[in-house]
Amino acid sequence: MSAEKHLRELLEQRILIIDGAMGTMIQRYKLEEEDYRGERFKNWHTDVKGNNDLLCLTRPDIIKAIHKEYLEAGANILETNTFNSQVISLADYDMQSLAHEINVAAARIAKEAIAEFAAEHNTSAADRFVAGAIGPMNKTLSLSPDVNNPGYRAVTFDEVADAYTEQISGLVDGGVDVLLVETIFDTLNAKAAIYAINKYFADTKKEKLPVMISGTITDASGRTLSGQTLEAFYVSVMHADPISIGLNCALGAKEMRPHIEELSQISACYVSSYPNAGLPNAMGEYDETPEEMAAIVGEFAREGWVNMVGGCCGTTPAHIKAIANTMKKYEKRKLPEMATV
Repeated sequence: MSAEKHLRELLEQRILIIDGAMGTMIQRYKLEEEDYRGERFKNWHTDVKGNNDLLCLTRPDIIKAIHKEYLEAGANILETNTFNSQVISLADYDMQSLAHEINVAAARIAKEAIAEFAAEHNTSAADRFVAGAIGPMNKTLSLSPDVNNPGYRAVTFDEVADAYTEQISGLVDGGVDVLLVETIFDTLNAKAAIYAINKYFADTKKEKLPVMISGTITDASGRTLSGQTLEAFYVSVMHADPISIGLNCALGAKEMRPHIEELSQISACYVSSYPNAGLPNAMGEYDETPEEMAAIVGEFAREGWVNMVGGCCGTTPAHIKAIANTMKKYEKRKLPEMATV
């Protein structure tokens, strides 16, 4: 059975659990510049501390350990540590040439974590999946970075699509089960990612992987940063025929609640939700406890709004464990019956 078919079967049975924050967990290791560099990049000409994706090459042991903590907590879906692993974002460290290699390594680390977890617990690896994380990148197609020149764009559609194509190639070569276009604040960037996915599989003749899409509502306006309402965003990306659409980041579960309710009412596919652990405090930290977050996300499930849930910024294995335990009480969201002509 293909991974996609098995994933769909599980989604018809229960609410699946997405893992939590990678960056939050990496911060707990209190890594220094030399940890990021390792031996290979010991003499690299720029600072690399903060390039968390590079750790897939220099400290794969840490990334694998974090993955396994989330598996222990009950996660069914692991996201690869590749949020910024394309040439446009890696240019901040002059590491564009590493994009493909990082994606391959990240995917393999996550697959190895699942295999080792399954062996250690005498369970099947088939119920756990690797989602290739494709972030929004640090340049936007819809907005000008220059307030004095609103028509200026720092990047072109073709450049974004090419960057995503290379990332997708690495994730597929590494063996991911799903491609996850996430934290979308600019739908045009997401469209470039969708275009890249479709073109990659058309050009390579490989069997297309399922696609998960997750946007982000940035504030109380209920819109993305590029100005779309949730419904407009949904309509704009559904041509990708995603296995799921959802929301992550920017908001805590409490603030995300009305938007998940709306999405559950309009979505023809499965719905995902992985909010932050509340809103950041004055120090930029997240204070919402696992129990508090699980209770709110539990309301989403009780109302029948979600098929996949997890955590974004500030969440830890403790948050995911509390959420996973709470989800056991509830039925998964039923897909709507679509009218036929």
